[in-house]
Amino acid sequence: MHDPKIIPVCCALIEHKGKVLIAQRNSRVSNANHWEFPGGKQEKSETAEECLIREIREELSITIVINGKLEPVIHHYPDKSIALIPFICNYSGGKVNPEEHKKILWVDPKEFPEFKWSGADIKIWEQYLEKVNKKTGIE
Repeated sequence: MHDPKIIPVCCALIEHKGKVLIAQRNSRVSNANHWEFPGGKQEKSETAEECLIREIREELSITIVINGKLEPVIHHYPDKSIALIPFICNYSGGKVNPEEHKKILWVDPKEFPEFKWSGADIKIWEQYLEKVNKKTGIE
């Protein structure tokens, strides 16, 4: 992922009590009002993990513990290309305070298809559901 035109973006699938946190983008940004997994752009000086922990603290005022990683997804939007780097995390503390999002919800992963998602995030939740279903033996 060293193509300078592709922006590295980290995102968190934050699990808590069988649910996963999803966030709705503001109406003032690209992909307005679409749902996504929270996170943000990785700075050159930080690892993907450091980026994620920083972004979640800044955007949601909570702490997380990273438990695993899914495959990164390259996605081309009309105005930019991103490499979305997903991590599976546990919520570990703090009151969720969405600084940059219109709304946040804790949802059962089976409900993911019911939301209007940003393009790259669709591939992430499809991958996540596949992994969860393999782990539980559900088809």
